[in-house]
Order: sequence, then structure tokens, then C-alpha cells
Amino acid sequence: RVQTALELYVTAAEAREKAVLSEASLRDMGQFEYIMSERVRGGVSDMSDLNVLRQKLSEIRADRAANNEAAHTAIAELNAMSIKSLSDLRGVPAFRVSSDAAQALDVVLAEAEKTRAIAAAKINRADQLPGLSAGGTIGENSDLGLRISSDTLLGFGTGASLRAIEATKEAAGRRVSQANEDANRKMRKLEGQIAAKSRQASEASGLTRQAKANLDLFQEQYDAGQRQVMDVVSVYETFARQQQAEVTLKYEAAQLQIELARLLGVLADGDEI
Repeated sequence: RVQTALELYVTAAEAREKAVLSEASLRDMGQFEYIMSERVRGGVSDMSDLNVLRQKLSEIRADRAANNEAAHTAIAELNAMSIKSLSDLRGVPAFRVSSDAAQALDVVLAEAEKTRAIAAAKINRADQLPGLSAGGTIGENSDLGLRISSDTLLGFGTGASLRAIEATKEAAGRRVSQANEDANRKMRKLEGQIAAKSRQASEASGLTRQAKANLDLFQEQYDAGQRQVMDVVSVYETFARQQQAEVTLKYEAAQLQIELARLLGVLADGDEI
């Protein structure tokens, strides 16, 4: 439940951030559309360029609406799980999860099941062994002594039963080993994915800065009469796409951190539950 709630919140945070970027793109592209409409009105530019810009504006509006809807849907689901509204909650704190922070939950479960299986096997084995009791009569014909209970005498299948009990212990141990192997494989995969996403997000941040520098240069050249409006628009689209890609990678890394934390069982403090 904690994992689901965190994933919903991170999804909402990502959609909100992308909606903000779309809103900024809408304002900037609106300025380009205004300039182009004035140029068309003055007979300087072709109507086809203006139509292209208006199509781009429609696409940005659609993206903004989709992101707002995604955010609202995720928060609505989250509120359905919470005892109070979380609609006003903002921000995603940076956190790092280490694979050696705890033993994987699946391994903890396998260990517990192994302990239970061995305890059950010992009980079953005890039930298979003959029972001894002391008894008799005191008197002239006393017959004091130990007696073997008739209902616990070793039967023909007892040996096989005892071997089956030992096999149960061995199988439980193998399940623990398998659980440990599976958990380690999952953790190594998640750690690799987190490292890759974090590296890609860092690279995307650098590419965003580079795209912004290119946009500023093109804007200066346009102001100096060296570039056309559509040239600046093309560079601006590259900048806007790079911003969106950076946000996507950042939140994908956060989602993977949540998955690793769930695997390790560190999303909640069991002592507090």
C-alpha cells in the first residue's frame, strides 16, 4: 500500500511538472504565433507558416490537458487511500536506497517459512516415534514396568515418513537459497536501472542547458535580422522537448528507487505499525 501510494504521488508530481512546462511553452509559442500572424497580415510571411504554428499550439494544449488529467487522476486515487486529502501536497524529496540497507522481504519470508517447516517436521517426526509410559499395579501380583503405546508403534511406512520429513527440511533450505538468488538478481537489475536513469537524467540536464544556450543565440540572431521566425521556433521545440525528457528521466529514477525500497521492505517501519 505504501508503494502504491508513493507511485501515485510521484506520478502526479511528474504530470504537474510537465503541465507547468507545457504552460510555459504555450505562452512562448503564443508569442511566435502572434509575430507570425502580424507578418502574414503585413504580407511578409506565408499563411502556411502561421497554420503550422497554430497546429503546434494545439498539440501543446493537448499535452497540457493530458498532464493535468493524469495528475488529477493520480491524486484522486491517492486520496481514496488516505484518511485526509493530499491534493495540496507538493514536492518530491531526493532519496537514495542502498541494497545493503536490509534483507530482501522475499528472503525474510522464505527464512520464516523454513523455520516453520522445520518445526512442523520435528512435530511430525515426534508423532512417528513410539511412545513410552510407566505403569502397572502394586500388590501381590505387581507388574510395574515401561509400556510402549500400541497406537505409536513403528509401522512399515515410518521410515519413508521420516525420510520425507528430512526432505522437507532440505527443500525449505533450497527455497531460501532460491529466494536469496532471485532477490539479489532483482536488486542488481534495479540498481543498474537506477544508475542508468540517474546518469541519463544528468546528461539530459546538460542537454537542456545546451538547448537553452542555442535558443538564446538564435533569438539574438533573429533580433538582428539574421534568422527567420520558424528557425527560432524549431530551436525552441528542441529545447521544450529536452525539458520534458529531463523530467521523465528524473521521475523514472524515483519510481525505481521506490521499487527497490519495497523489495527491501524499508518503505515502512514495522515497529510503528
